[in-house]
Amino acid sequence: MRELLELFLTFAKVGVMTFGGGYAMLPILQREVVENKGWATDEELADYFAIGQCTPGVIAVNTATFIGQKRRGVPGGILATLGVIFPSLLIITALAGVIAKLSHLAVVQHAFAGIRVCVCVLIFNAVLKLWKSAVKDRWALCIFLAVFAGAVFLKISPVIYVLAAAVTGILIETIRGRQK
Repeated sequence: MRELLELFLTFAKVGVMTFGGGYAMLPILQREVVENKGWATDEELADYFAIGQCTPGVIAVNTATFIGQKRRGVPGGILATLGVIFPSLLIITALAGVIAKLSHLAVVQHAFAGIRVCVCVLIFNAVLKLWKSAVKDRWALCIFLAVFAGAVFLKISPVIYVLAAAVTGILIETIRGRQK
C-alpha cells in the first residue's frame, strides 16, 4: 500500500511541476523515475517514451501508466496515471475561467512566451540525456539520423518512425548475431 501511495505522490509531483504538455514532463520524469527513485533505467525510460509515442494519449501519462504497472501491476498503473493527471485537472479547473479573462493582457502573453522558451530548453535537456543512453554505436546513429531527417522533411506519423526503427534494430541485431 505504501508503494502505491508513493507512485501516486511521485507522479502527482511530476504533474504539478510540469508546464508545456507531455514532452515538457520528460526531463522531470527522467529525474524522478530514474535518478531519484530508481524505478527504471534511462534505457527503459526511453523505451517507455517510444511506446508511449505509439499509443493513444499523452506520452507522459502513458509513461506513468507503464512505470506504475511495472512497479505494482494494474493498481500501480492506475494510481500512477491518476497521480500525473490529478494536479492538471485541479489547476486547469481552477484557472480555466481566469486565463480566458486575462489572456488578452500583454503581461500574460509575455509570461507564456517565456514559459514556452523554458519548456524548449527542458525538452532539449531530456533529449541530450536520452541521446547518451540510446545512441551508443554507428548503427544507432544511422537510425537517429534517418528518423531525424524523416521527421524534419516528411509528414509521417511518429508511429511509422518508431515501427521502422524497431524493425531496423531487429534486422541489425539479427545480422550481428549471424556474424558472430
